[in-house]
Formats: sequence, C-alpha cells, structure tokens
Amino acid sequence: MIVVSDTSPIRALSFIEQLSILEKLFGAVVIPPAVVDELAHPARLAIDDSPVMLAQFPLSEVRAPVDASRVDQLAQILDRGESEAIVLAEELRCSAILVDEAAGRRIALRKGLVPLGSAGMLQRQKKVGFLREVRPLLDRLNDDLGFFIGHTPHRQILELAGE
Repeated sequence: MIVVSDTSPIRALSFIEQLSILEKLFGAVVIPPAVVDELAHPARLAIDDSPVMLAQFPLSEVRAPVDASRVDQLAQILDRGESEAIVLAEELRCSAILVDEAAGRRIALRKGLVPLGSAGMLQRQKKVGFLREVRPLLDRLNDDLGFFIGHTPHRQILELAGE
C-alpha cells in the first residue's frame, strides 16, 4: 500500500523514535517536496528535537504533484506541505493520507481520502502487539514536542489502546 505523508506525522514519529511504524503499516511512503523542505527546515524546534533528514527514512520516495494549480488553490487555506500531500494523494489514487492537522484532515475527508494521524498509528501498533504502551509516547509528543492532541481524541486513543 502506498501512502502520501504530510510533515507532522513523520516529524512526530521521528521525535519519539517510531518511524518504523510506517514501515510496518505501509509498503512505501511518498513525500512531496514541500514536506521534505518542512522536515529539513522546521519553523520551530522543541528541546531535544532536530530536523528530519530523509536519509533517516529509507522507505520514502520524493515525488511532486503534477497539478500545481490545484496545489496553489489549496495553499490558500492550508500550508504548502499539506496542499502538496493532498493533491499528490489524489493523483496517486491513494486511499489514505498521513496528516495530523484538523484543517488538513477535514479537506482530505472531503476529497475522499482517509486521514491517518500519528496518535492513531500508535494505537494501531499497540493493537497488533508492536507497542506495549501508547500513553508515554503521546505524553512525550504533547509535553516535549508541543504536539497538540485534543482532550477528546487523546482519551479516545487511550481507550482504543486499552489504557
């Protein structure tokens, strides 16, 4: 299964040393150029955070979306990485897209894509036995990376994980 990723899931999973989750869940992860740039040059870095270089992530393939005008249209309401990721996912006829931000998830849903977030991927990994606990990883994302997970989604993920 091929999936396209926005910046946030790769950055979050890299921060908690769980990029291998993507290898277990997907055959290949396609990353648009704007996401590569956002990973290498983040707007801000948390303590103990560092830029993510694709050399750390061998399953990835960089590919640009073909329809630049659709990217420009989406970029009026989303950031460039999300815009490129959504258009590329549509062009590749992916069923899912890796995206965490609420606005990007809403637009992905409207376009018929299934948005998969970092927290949900952690929960799935626990369900199949690849993780012992989700809570410490979610706490680290929230407390150390400043990764916002709303109270309701946080509670739901932990309930689904049996924690």
